[in-house]
Amino acid sequence: MIKKIIFFLLIPVIAFSQEKDKVAMKYAKEIAANSMFKNLSVLASDEYEGRETGKKGQKMAAAYIAKQFKEMGIPPYKDTSYYQPYPLNMLAPAPLNIEIEGKKYTRNKDYYNFPLQTEQKIETQNIIFLGYGIEDSVYNDYEGVNVSDRVIMIMEGEPFSDDSLSLITQSKISSKWSFNLNLKIEAAKQKNVAALLIVKDDIGKEIEKNKTKLATATLKLTQEKEMPIIYISKLMANEILKYRDTENVQRIISETKRPLNVPGKSTVIIDIQNNTQPIIAENVLGYIEGSDLKEQLIVVSAHYDHLGKEGNIVFNGADDDGSGTVAIIDIAKAFIKAKKEGHGPRRSILFIAFSGEEKGLLGSAYYVENPVFPLKNTVCDLNIDMIGRIDDDHFDDPDYIYLIGSDKLSFQLHNISEGVNKTYINIKLDYRYNDDKDRNRYYYRSDHYNFAKNGIPVIFYFNGIHPDYHRETDEIEKINFDKMQKIARLVYYTAWEVANRTDRIVLDSERK
Repeated sequence: MIKKIIFFLLIPVIAFSQEKDKVAMKYAKEIAANSMFKNLSVLASDEYEGRETGKKGQKMAAAYIAKQFKEMGIPPYKDTSYYQPYPLNMLAPAPLNIEIEGKKYTRNKDYYNFPLQTEQKIETQNIIFLGYGIEDSVYNDYEGVNVSDRVIMIMEGEPFSDDSLSLITQSKISSKWSFNLNLKIEAAKQKNVAALLIVKDDIGKEIEKNKTKLATATLKLTQEKEMPIIYISKLMANEILKYRDTENVQRIISETKRPLNVPGKSTVIIDIQNNTQPIIAENVLGYIEGSDLKEQLIVVSAHYDHLGKEGNIVFNGADDDGSGTVAIIDIAKAFIKAKKEGHGPRRSILFIAFSGEEKGLLGSAYYVENPVFPLKNTVCDLNIDMIGRIDDDHFDDPDYIYLIGSDKLSFQLHNISEGVNKTYINIKLDYRYNDDKDRNRYYYRSDHYNFAKNGIPVIFYFNGIHPDYHRETDEIEKINFDKMQKIARLVYYTAWEVANRTDRIVLDSERK
């Protein structure tokens, strides 16, 4: 234990020298407020119609970004195309009908679901109520249960004992399973579950909260099969159980402090239909090849899509994420100028402008499934999503940025980031949203997460939510370009250090 503590104390010393690199400083000047203003004036204009994925404005934005890469002399990857096209299905709301013991229930009243790509009909008497649907080292609802190709039903939250202690944390503090429903969904997918029913305490409240999403089309990556996820009322859950109810099961788990699964006793029919339209979207990629370590790759990313328009109202998304998009254009400009003048990076750098982020991180999800550079050779992703505004908590202190994820996979990357900031920029690095229990779940809500899921260290640069977030008032007139310049240079210096250091940054799991 003593050796381990000493090792961690030494990391800040060996991770970054904190001596200014005059070469790096020379090219940082290419990242400038005026050039970012120029590019954002175009991308966040009404002409680009809110850059909604799959629509005209997104195509225009892709062409503009590719043009900037080309004009500054950045080649496309393997000299083929700046575009990485990917297929999507636009899914309009379509019927999903449920019957329990012959009784029909009403969608968006008794239950709700989001559109699915595959039409299927499931008829079963073999539903299993799997408690909370948690798979954890200290509490596992799946232990000893074969759920492959079965419909399972789970509750929200996590189990607490009668004395109000979490069975997972052994304290009154809830675990990540209470805050991140996606963990339960992913666990079910990994177990090859046929369909997942999630019991909602107040189904009416949830339907009201999601009514806009339930009434509008969604985009999904094309795929052969997906696991249906259906949110149901307690009444429906108890009809499926027949001789028990969810509260009874919850009470037994609390008393025994052990998982409990209960077989359903009713015949359930789930009839899923769809209404799909195929479309194509594009990621935009600019590639700078490294020198002696060129087989290793740094990714610098931002998403350029936004919400599009409703009638005559255009959601221009100047901050979200026009700010990140124009930042990576300027960072790319700095690196390509350095290379042209004989100071190119040792590791290769791939600049990716993703589309589909607002629709569910779709562009980045496609990229990590179809990488143009092997993921095993990808050192890290530095992802920028909203850096041009100031949130309410920093109204009198604009010199800040939230960093998320920097220490989750590589503490060495975190220390490099800290050292770079102290040496070159010296702004406040705020880590409040880096907490695993952050209820906003920002770590899971931008494109870096698809890299992190694949074991690639990330840093997410984010200025926080402001009153214009996802509103038509997110306009260029409200952007703080001086702040943007500082943060873009922080990302640049971090990328410069990671790209040029002799040793590849180390994953925490690889430390000895």
